[in-house]
Amino acid sequence: MKRIAIFVSGRGTNMDNIIREVKKKRIRAQVACVVSDVADAGALKKALAHGIKTIFVDPKKFRTKLAFEKEIIKYLRLNCVDYIILAGFMRILSPYIVRLYRNRILNIHPALLPSFKGMHGISDAFEAGVKVTGVTVHFVTAELDGGPIIVQKVVEVEKGETLASLERRIHKIEYELYPRAINLLIQNRLKIKGKRVIINSSS
Repeated sequence: MKRIAIFVSGRGTNMDNIIREVKKKRIRAQVACVVSDVADAGALKKALAHGIKTIFVDPKKFRTKLAFEKEIIKYLRLNCVDYIILAGFMRILSPYIVRLYRNRILNIHPALLPSFKGMHGISDAFEAGVKVTGVTVHFVTAELDGGPIIVQKVVEVEKGETLASLERRIHKIEYELYPRAINLLIQNRLKIKGKRVIINSSS
């Protein structure tokens, strides 16, 4: 069975949902470990409560980003990780780690890429006054939120919507969409052609 590492920096709501889906066998993989760059991230406590191995790598202990990422790679190899799943990991991965795990790193973004890239996708879309926004799952490349898109789902901004209510509805879609994309990845059903992703039918 394929083994995934989940990278986190914050509360870990998407991570928690992924672990629950794995336990229910809705994602056919094993969570090998949860990796964080924040010592007191709430996600680490959640992972431990699930009985998942946690790894904290302190970026402040390394002179360069490359040295920091090489330390992470050491742990990934020790835990035989096949895929990396970013779930609120607040660092941009360098070309080094992207190259080592080429086409094996996923990220979820709370907007319809290529619009509203970056850390504040929900609030940026809300403040822009758009009528629709959504959720995107994509492959990770060295370009910020620029990798080939796997799946997207539109979320209409309702009349009288608040930022808080939009965030709740966006997160609900994330919990639905991310497990689906992870399954497509580990089932080897995704083929990249340029910037496009072709989803093969299940065998």
